[in-house]
Amino acid sequence: MARDQKLKLSEVLEEVEMSRAAFYRLRARGKAPKLIKLPNGQIRCRRSDLDAWWASCEVSAN
Repeated sequence: MARDQKLKLSEVLEEVEMSRAAFYRLRARGKAPKLIKLPNGQIRCRRSDLDAWWASCEVSAN
């Protein structure tokens, strides 16, 4: 089984086209994708978590 890609926070911000401040406001409201904090303080996001977050943001056309 392939390993789930871990994205840097800067990569996530670029993909979602959002500023760091806006992302952390979203996170404070519990509406951001899950993040992983590494022992060295760096932040990562699993590709599968980001994809699931994108899917949860979809709005039905009905």
